[in-house]
Amino acid sequence: MKTLFDLRGNRRLTAAATLAGVVAVTASLVAAAPAPVEQPVNEAANVSAAAPARELAFAIPAHEEVLLQGSTTGSYFWDDSSGRQGDTGLPAIGKPMQKGLFASPSWPLGTEGYVFYKGKKAKFFIGDRGPGVPSDSGVMLDIDGKTFAELTGTSWNEDSLTVSGDLGHIPIQYVVTKWGDGPGTRGEPMPFSSGAWRS
Repeated sequence: MKTLFDLRGNRRLTAAATLAGVVAVTASLVAAAPAPVEQPVNEAANVSAAAPARELAFAIPAHEEVLLQGSTTGSYFWDDSSGRQGDTGLPAIGKPMQKGLFASPSWPLGTEGYVFYKGKKAKFFIGDRGPGVPSDSGVMLDIDGKTFAELTGTSWNEDSLTVSGDLGHIPIQYVVTKWGDGPGTRGEPMPFSSGAWRS
């Protein structure tokens, strides 16, 4: 004959077994779920060539904030202190030339964000100054040559520091997600001749 103590023990065992079963089923469902797939940095999903501002905001990671967005003309450069192709020396930020290092005639060094061109996007940080004279004509962002080649579907030549094809300037859209703490001026880009890069 079962006592009250025995019945309580059976309920505890039944509850423990049920809990263990739920944990096992949950674990197997989680293990079977596909892992999230990140899009390559050069593909901006659902962003058209001339995307409205709201589309650009959706194209950046949710944890980043849109501080400024707009459009301009972008050129390309590669300053590795080799003296080739108008190279003016190492970038102003003190880091070696690298993919993702862009130049601005006015934004603070260290500023971060994204550029968009024909459905592609690229992450950048401002590490140098430029364009110089072209910024007086509205060319407000110098894109590193490797990124420029990826955005335009061309190739980068390490020997000549040039991009294949005849594109030297492209219309781009930009989003600033973080202002740098180096010299420069926040806000709409200004020509190099304004001296805003000294602030």
